[in-house]
Amino acid sequence: MAVGEENGGGVRRRGCTFQKNDFFPEESFKSWGNYGRSVMETPFRLKDRVLKRSSDHSELFEVKARSGNEMKKTLNWWDLIWFGIGAVVGSGIFVLTGLEARQEAGPAVVLSFVVSGISALLSVFCYTEFAVEIPVAGGSFAYLRVELGDFVAFIAAGNILLEYVIGNAAVARSWTSYFATLCNRAPEDFRIIVHSMNPDYGHLDPIAVVALIVITALAVYSTKGSSIFNYVATIFHMFVIVFIIIAGLIKAKPENYSPFTPFGVHGMIDASAVLFFAYVGFDAVSTMAEETKNPGRDIPIGLVGSMLITTILYCLLATTLCLMQNYKDIDVNAPFSVAFSAVGMDWAKYIVSLGALKGMTTVLLVGAVGQARYLTHIARTHMMPPWFALVDHRTGTPMNATISMLVTSGVVAFFTDLAILSNLLSISTLFIFSLVALALLVRRYYSSGVTTKGDQRNFILGLVLIIGSSIGISAYWNNSTHGWIGYLVFVPLWILGTGGIWLFVPMAKKPTIWGVPLVPWLPSLSIAINIFLLGSIDKDSYIRFAVWTGLLLVYYILLGLHASYDTAKEFDQAQNTAPKEVQKQWNNVEQGV
Repeated sequence: MAVGEENGGGVRRRGCTFQKNDFFPEESFKSWGNYGRSVMETPFRLKDRVLKRSSDHSELFEVKARSGNEMKKTLNWWDLIWFGIGAVVGSGIFVLTGLEARQEAGPAVVLSFVVSGISALLSVFCYTEFAVEIPVAGGSFAYLRVELGDFVAFIAAGNILLEYVIGNAAVARSWTSYFATLCNRAPEDFRIIVHSMNPDYGHLDPIAVVALIVITALAVYSTKGSSIFNYVATIFHMFVIVFIIIAGLIKAKPENYSPFTPFGVHGMIDASAVLFFAYVGFDAVSTMAEETKNPGRDIPIGLVGSMLITTILYCLLATTLCLMQNYKDIDVNAPFSVAFSAVGMDWAKYIVSLGALKGMTTVLLVGAVGQARYLTHIARTHMMPPWFALVDHRTGTPMNATISMLVTSGVVAFFTDLAILSNLLSISTLFIFSLVALALLVRRYYSSGVTTKGDQRNFILGLVLIIGSSIGISAYWNNSTHGWIGYLVFVPLWILGTGGIWLFVPMAKKPTIWGVPLVPWLPSLSIAINIFLLGSIDKDSYIRFAVWTGLLLVYYILLGLHASYDTAKEFDQAQNTAPKEVQKQWNNVEQGV
């Protein structure tokens, strides 16, 4: 582990080493003989991890304690609202709006934002209940581990990390484009073009890497300091957004809104799937629950409030852009800056570029904070090496995880084009949000020892109908341009599945502090919309997604499975000797204290 010194009966960790035991201290990796025996037990261990569930109690106390030091509780609902806005309003609106308006949706891009915004808001509700009930740094990884088991949680965790790496890399590359505009240069001027490489990977971006390094330094130093910086920068960003809307509407030309849907309704929906990227980041706020003073009050206000504000801003900005300039003329790299130049307000592009830079800086900051906390909690379970879980006792932040994610994001940002990043990011995000909504249904309607066999069968049948009909609606939409018979089949099946759970399966567990309204209808609708949008993403992105998921499975079977199995067994043995004080604390949590 890390170098440490005795402190009262425990160990206060400081600094770090890079020895084998820092990364693989479990029994399975003590010798090659041990590892060989573990590999022989892979089928048994895999079955155990697929069926095994964690518990709220475990995530809140035992797992969290493996970081060595507590994260500091410094955040309130005001911090979370500004973190939420700062996390979301960045590259998605300042770059992808132009890309999707020009190539997929035209002026109807505003409706694309509405569709993806509704999907994101439904997911926010699902996240909020979990974050209030299980306020730990693991976010959706911890929630899925409790309800769907270790194996599903790990596959989701790998895609969560991919989501953050890609998201930060995409925003960092957009940062370079707007910085070039601010310097009165073309968006591509500060990139190094290597003509012998594939164009998707040959536009090297050293400025993006530098931006990531500077932002990560702040994330490592202090969570509260990051919050203050985010608050100040986002306030400035809001002023710029208001300027863009007012100044842009002054130059509006209503004729630019005709035709409104040049690519048809299908184009508008296809754009929604990609524009979901613009809402990515709010889940990072849920990872800050462990550092929130009053999760039961602060998290619902922070998450839901920031998402509503963000959706309204996105719709106003998209409307303004398409009224200023014909969708065919919108620049895909720096659309707002170029649009102001096109309407004779060349000076305004500097304000727009500066505001965009501020917005993307806060997105990078919140992304750096959020991705490190995901990795920290994953490493607490030993599915990733526990070295990543250590929290520095001076800063109260997960330094190892933060720096490691910086390196990964920096490499991707240096090489990879934005279009590839945005499509792949949307797949990972929609996949995870669907799993979280599913996990919420499981949390409410299934509990071992409480749910009867008959109720369990009804619940499983309802889930099969919800998921199957959602896939059917998505497939029919993407393969039938004018048909309607499929909707008459699949929509009633979705209603039947959701209504069946509502009418015939009694709730096994109700939230103690804050709960999602209209269950099971709201999480079921979240699953349906997410799957519907997943059907609109291109084939190449699915191939990349499949390759990444395959790599995750290889890592899990060879390393993560055995490390987490050993750790779980050690925990089960220690549980029998747990002090009564821990049980007392847990009873207080269950009572909402």
